[in-house]
Amino acid sequence: MTDPNSLDAIDQASPETGGATARVCVYCASSRVCAAEYHAAAHRLGAVLADRGFTVVYGGGGAGSMGALADGVLSRGGRVIGILPRFMQDLEGGHRGLSELRLVDDMRSRKHLMLAGSQGAVALPGGCGTLEELLETITLKRLGLYLEPIVLVNTRGFFDPLLALLSSAVDEGFMDDRHRQMWQVVSEPEQVPGALAAAPKWPAEARSFAAR
Repeated sequence: MTDPNSLDAIDQASPETGGATARVCVYCASSRVCAAEYHAAAHRLGAVLADRGFTVVYGGGGAGSMGALADGVLSRGGRVIGILPRFMQDLEGGHRGLSELRLVDDMRSRKHLMLAGSQGAVALPGGCGTLEELLETITLKRLGLYLEPIVLVNTRGFFDPLLALLSSAVDEGFMDDRHRQMWQVVSEPEQVPGALAAAPKWPAEARSFAAR
């Protein structure tokens, strides 16, 4: 029997059409002191994903972009699931209005449950935790263990240095040129559903060129 929390347990709903069972994992930050534009973008992303029928799965926090994302989903009557480690509930508290809040033992379990069953992963700007989640997802895709679209919302050009670094990794031979297709970049949250739908198909056989 397939473990329902396994990355192999992927629903077959399409990112293009959304739908009640289509899930999108969103990585974002809890900072309260970053520019307000980041929080506004998170709220807009939540609203547009809800409007397209996606269930949003995120880190469960109630502050910063995390809280704004959840508020955006809920403002449109959408469904949002938070995955929060128990120790972080004491540290920063979870969002109190979520459709569902799941408490887990550690960060590893949190990342696994956020991504399992998703039809795409979206990264908003954030700190080292957000970047670590994003890069792990890119790594899983490189290895053929996660095959869904990855979209970066490049608010205020935040991801430009990371994109330059990834491009350099390709240019210097640490990654294959085909790996550039693993992620899509948009400037506005409203472009995310289209980017999810238009992302190139990524086969499990991609692991054949994971190592150079």
